[in-house]
Amino acid sequence: MPSRTPPSACSARALASPDADAAVGAAEARHRGPFAAVAALVVLLDQLTKQWALSALADGPIDLIGSLRLRLVFNDSAAFSIGGGNTTVIALIGLVVAGAIVRLGLKAERRPWAVGLGIVLGGALGNLADRAFREGDGTLGGRVVDMVDLQWWPVFNLADAALWVGIGVLFFASRGDVAARG
Repeated sequence: MPSRTPPSACSARALASPDADAAVGAAEARHRGPFAAVAALVVLLDQLTKQWALSALADGPIDLIGSLRLRLVFNDSAAFSIGGGNTTVIALIGLVVAGAIVRLGLKAERRPWAVGLGIVLGGALGNLADRAFREGDGTLGGRVVDMVDLQWWPVFNLADAALWVGIGVLFFASRGDVAARG
């Protein structure tokens, strides 16, 4: 008797039959393109905004509206200034997390999961690119370029925002999964 694979957050494998397995494999393959495309788009947009910030904000901040301003900051910590000065450790943790996201994204059987995971991966890779290629201390010690300053929240960038948007997409995708099963 074939074993049953329980459904997970990004897997709809409720049946372990040859037809079901073929359908799952086709769904996984169908969603790999959107997963990779979304991740690549987020990385591209993130790096373009950082390049813009490096040139446009070199002379000082730009006040936009209310407390929103654009200000160039080089960040050597993780979110909310956690782990300041430990850029290599932060980058290594980021690489492990990115690897796990790639594994999940390539197996996503539903498009919302593939897109959400692609957005999160793009955000993670955008900041990892800074750690790898920008000036800093040692291997993977580069500082992340941040520029969106609300003045009441830590300064962030497009990659940081993408991480939270992707998490939101995954949250709503999981609610849809629960509704479909329940």
